[in-house]
Amino acid sequence: MQVGAPWPLGATLDATGLNVAVWAPDATQLWLCLFDDQGHTETRRLILPACTNGVWHGHLAREDGGVAGLVYGLRAQGPWAPQRGQRFNPAKVLFDPWGREAVGSYSRTNVAELEMFRGDDPRDNAVVAVKARVLAMGPSTSSGRTEAVKPASAAHRVIAEVHVRSASRLHPEVPAELQGSYAGLSHPALIRHWQALGITTLSLLPIQLRADEERLQRLGLSNHWGYSTLGYFAPEPRYWSGRAGTSPTQECRAMVEALHRAGLEVILDVVGNHSAETDEDGPTLSWRGLSNARSYRLEAQDPARYVNWAGCGNVFDFSQPRVVEHFIAALRYWVEAIGVDGFRFDLAPILARDRHGQFDAGAPLLAALQADPVLARVVWIAEPWDPAPGGYQLGRFPAGWLEWNDRFRDTMRAFWLHQGRAGDAVSRGDFVHRFAASSTEFCHDGRAPSASVNFITAHDGFTLRDLLSFEERHNEANGEHNRDGHGHNLGWHCGVEGPSADPAVLALRLTLSRALLATLLLAQGTPMLLMGDELGHSQQGNNNAYCQDNALSWLTWAADNADNEDSLSRDLCATVARLLRLRQQTPALQMDRWWTPADVTWLEPDGVPISAAAWGDVARRALAVWLHPPGLSAVMILINAADRPCCFHRPEAASAQAWRWVFASDQPGGDSMLRADPGSTMLVPARSVLVAAPIPENPEETR
Repeated sequence: MQVGAPWPLGATLDATGLNVAVWAPDATQLWLCLFDDQGHTETRRLILPACTNGVWHGHLAREDGGVAGLVYGLRAQGPWAPQRGQRFNPAKVLFDPWGREAVGSYSRTNVAELEMFRGDDPRDNAVVAVKARVLAMGPSTSSGRTEAVKPASAAHRVIAEVHVRSASRLHPEVPAELQGSYAGLSHPALIRHWQALGITTLSLLPIQLRADEERLQRLGLSNHWGYSTLGYFAPEPRYWSGRAGTSPTQECRAMVEALHRAGLEVILDVVGNHSAETDEDGPTLSWRGLSNARSYRLEAQDPARYVNWAGCGNVFDFSQPRVVEHFIAALRYWVEAIGVDGFRFDLAPILARDRHGQFDAGAPLLAALQADPVLARVVWIAEPWDPAPGGYQLGRFPAGWLEWNDRFRDTMRAFWLHQGRAGDAVSRGDFVHRFAASSTEFCHDGRAPSASVNFITAHDGFTLRDLLSFEERHNEANGEHNRDGHGHNLGWHCGVEGPSADPAVLALRLTLSRALLATLLLAQGTPMLLMGDELGHSQQGNNNAYCQDNALSWLTWAADNADNEDSLSRDLCATVARLLRLRQQTPALQMDRWWTPADVTWLEPDGVPISAAAWGDVARRALAVWLHPPGLSAVMILINAADRPCCFHRPEAASAQAWRWVFASDQPGGDSMLRADPGSTMLVPARSVLVAAPIPENPEETR
């Protein structure tokens, strides 16, 4: 090999061959290991001849094999001294942290092969190690991709959280060879479904190369959610259909392009806080064998152990410029080369912890995102908490960020499902605060209401159906003796724990489903749906199905359901579609500025404003939201979370105009045409949401 250059990092093609640059400042020697096309046989081992500022580098001429398609791994020589944070072992083939595409996977059924990934094991693991493949496409090559997609405004954004494999694995219209793949996710049948609902944005659970934890592999399970990343540039090959003439990268890019053509924005969930190498007993796969003491935060008093703020064994050290450089470059690659429109960051406070472990809104990574000319233009969504001390940071991310709002989730669940239960009851003041986008947390530094990503359910927790069918988690299939997953879910089984054939129980569950969906989709902020809730998907009470790559997690579509399931799916899909049409067609519901008394009046059922003394009364479960922004058509949302009907009176100021119902959660699909038009007195059934709007003087369409 020739000396080459220390930049760019990774394996990069140029006019004369392949430049290889690897950050390993504590290593004493590095090798580039070449393999056959399947990655089974190591054919050559080449020394990287130079080291500049901790970066080992070399250049492989084209005539010597430095071409696109080359399969390679790395080996590093250095001290094995865990007490000093050094874990080098040249017997281990390492995945290039900058590798663009993976060959093979860290997914073994043979226990002996699992042992070969232990850092102190002397056996050579070349046969089973994950390798990288050199791609012809550079990180800034668009390859004719479609333009980025954005909703008409931030207030128009409606997110659906989707798992690539689960979404299409059982879809009857998706060809068997595409089910569960990137190509399956972008199949016209799924696109039609999202368009019919009114979704604007898909938030995909992680699709970067992952490595399943050893414990799961020994149990015959896998990290189905994907929160165990090994390669931040490489698409997960298990979601590739394997069709001839395609590759994981090509199919992933084609998926994004197809979704863009359909007008759908694509956001990628990224796990930047920790890696798949887990704790000190975990496997040596990549960073651990190259730059362990620099890439990870180690315990100051015992560098053989890892700081574990993520609860997953390790965390990256984002006080290191090279670590920030790697993560920023990976994000930019996904935007420029794959085409995604933004990112949701898992356990985001970890990304912003300073050297002392304190959250810093001006941390290097956050500053780098804001300064990057590519990434500054995309969507950033924070999961604003991590399990370490000081990890709950809701509302503290800088302007420009959106944040998952778990307090919206918990407040709405408690308001609708826990009337009078000690410790869980919330007041109408709590309800209104969350319904109006949580201004206490988000109304600062120019942030808009859309910064609050509201949700009732997400991948982590009960599905909507299970929220109304179970009060206790049922995670036995995960192999952790039902100790995993959150124990306080604010669910209500409506009288029967688990599945029920009782018509009254089923009717109550459906009524509450519509009311919860209405609360989510009519509230101010950015709504997020868990994909499958509109189908009535159940995980049988499992609220932590991260390791269930099977029918428990795969969505069952209506054509495969029994008659009652099919009816449930049609009802919930119609409800969501009706609510999102109402949201999109009603400017008062799309205001991305903070409501003032000139925009909204909060009313008692008798039509008078709620008094200051009454806001904190947890026994009262009914209120009216009268939205009347100047210059916009008004809308009135009547909310009755009580277990008995409530009579509402139209406020005197709204009595001059005739009104009509535009949504009724007590009716199938929310169809308001099944109700008589509102008069001055309106009866709202128990546990229901009704929406009324003035009848235009010259209406162009019927109800």
